[in-house]
Amino acid sequence: MADNRFWRLDAHPKGRDFAAAFSLQHEPVPTPGEGQVLVRNDWLSMDAGTRMWITPRTDGYQPPLPLGTKMVGLCLGRVVESRAPGFAAGDLVRCFGQWADYTVVDPALSGLMKLDERVTDPREHFGALGMNAWTAWAGLVEVAKAQPGETVLVSAAAGATGSLACQIARNLGCKVIGIAGGPDKCRWLVETLGVDVAIDHRNDDIAAELAKIEGGINVYFDNVGGPILDAVLPNMAHYGRIAVCGLVATYDSETPVPGPARFDQVLMRRLTISGFFLPDFMERAASFVPTLRKWLDAGKLVMNFDETVGLENTLDAYAHMLGGGNIGKVIVRVRS
Repeated sequence: MADNRFWRLDAHPKGRDFAAAFSLQHEPVPTPGEGQVLVRNDWLSMDAGTRMWITPRTDGYQPPLPLGTKMVGLCLGRVVESRAPGFAAGDLVRCFGQWADYTVVDPALSGLMKLDERVTDPREHFGALGMNAWTAWAGLVEVAKAQPGETVLVSAAAGATGSLACQIARNLGCKVIGIAGGPDKCRWLVETLGVDVAIDHRNDDIAAELAKIEGGINVYFDNVGGPILDAVLPNMAHYGRIAVCGLVATYDSETPVPGPARFDQVLMRRLTISGFFLPDFMERAASFVPTLRKWLDAGKLVMNFDETVGLENTLDAYAHMLGGGNIGKVIVRVRS
């Protein structure tokens, strides 16, 4: 425990040139203070939403990370030392910590949570039982109120949150349409996840394909924004609901991006559009878990893990995720 590696944010990245913005630093393993917990990270979660945290924009849902500080993200690992009640050495935990070998956290501020050791693959605490699954549930059930028999559309459908949203909608009895990039992803959506229709945004005319949907789209789970949203709006059913989970098409921008060109359809089709973030629902998130666990155990909720090995390779995994090269959840195994 003599050395702790961590990724430091040195500059705001330009596009996906993360190597010019981050540096891998070394320090002694930190010591937890009173009320804190030291966690040895086993896996790091790569999440698209963190891209906005490393821009200078101050109009997001949280302030940007200060330059010169450790990069923050969701971590999965074991407690090494605890000076906080309720946590002991050896506990399997998840928290918002640092991209590092070891992370010191305040349990309340980091969302530190003890995890069920009986789950066969602990990575599922990033997957079917993790915050991507909670987000998918919140967007579909709490925000969009998807009902059996309705048509649900999901963008970035082969990603971590999107793939879970597709499965949750299917398990709720909805017809599911997924938008993803490339034939391999579309094939996976249909053959593995049971999606009814997959649209390839790289090769298909999205608007034309959506126009074929009888009755239109009742619920759109939007992870992307941008031109895809423009293609969706005229093909929504009357009184349709859009749950805006992410805007990955705009996360690289350091300035606000103009809104949808077909915003007129919000009025013409009497649409409801709601943006949401998981923290809005954290106080109820524990109530999502029993159903998600039941589906996981029954094989009705699966996650494909796109795993990169080595903390030193974190930036490659991050760029891979933001570039859409993954199927499922991108994670970093901190040590080989």
